Amino acid sequence: MALEIKNLKVNVEGNEIVKGVSLSLSKGKVIALMGPNGSGKSTLASSLMGHPKYQITSGSIHLDAEDITAAKPHERAKKGLFLAFQYPAEIEGVSVTHFLRTAYMAKTGKKISVVDFYKLLKEKMQLLKMDEGFARRQVNFGFSGGEKKRLEILQLSILEPSYAILDETDSGLDIDALKTVSEGVNAYRSKMGVLLITHYTRILKYIMPDEVYIMKSGKIVKKGGAALAHELEEHGYELLKEDTHE
Repeated sequence: MALEIKNLKVNVEGNEIVKGVSLSLSKGKVIALMGPNGSGKSTLASSLMGHPKYQITSGSIHLDAEDITAAKPHERAKKGLFLAFQYPAEIEGVSVTHFLRTAYMAKTGKKISVVDFYKLLKEKMQLLKMDEGFARRQVNFGFSGGEKKRLEILQLSILEPSYAILDETDSGLDIDALKTVSEGVNAYRSKMGVLLITHYTRILKYIMPDEVYIMKSGKIVKKGGAALAHELEEHGYELLKEDTHE
């Protein structure tokens, strides 16, 4: 069982951004997807989640052997796919508790009382070293960059997806926030597959990838083990040979 991406091509406003990407992510594994700005990483992430702005022109996406290429975003979420956004949206007037309880019931199909949900939420917040007052705040409204990313990981811990796409979750985090977010991901990595999209190797010191894929100009140009990330740190993207791996 896996998240299977086969020869995926994606257009944005008539321009082909993703140009035939293939990869397989199984549960319990972490794939780090790296690459320079404009390489198509975030476009791939949004396409996997079904964003209507991104047009899949060929290829397929299978979730545990089920073709979800044409599925709506909420259908993908219910089936166990999760996306942590690079730039999480602010939702003024909606509390974190209400937002997460509604998402939990929509994803699981189970009703849960406010009291019982708060017990669950409190347990998850303690894991992520979050103050209880966080639950009463409005979703991402007035949040720092680090707080927004912590909320993304809190959502992940509540929803417990089968596969999580983390789009530059490490962006803008100080070292303490980076460690906390990484600990949250590591606590659940044995239960899910993680596609970790990042520019930098620093988060890979805390979340050890099983594989590293390098994306450039809309294609996977190199793949390898964790050592590949260190090679990038030392030599930079310009020294990578554009040798596609399908």
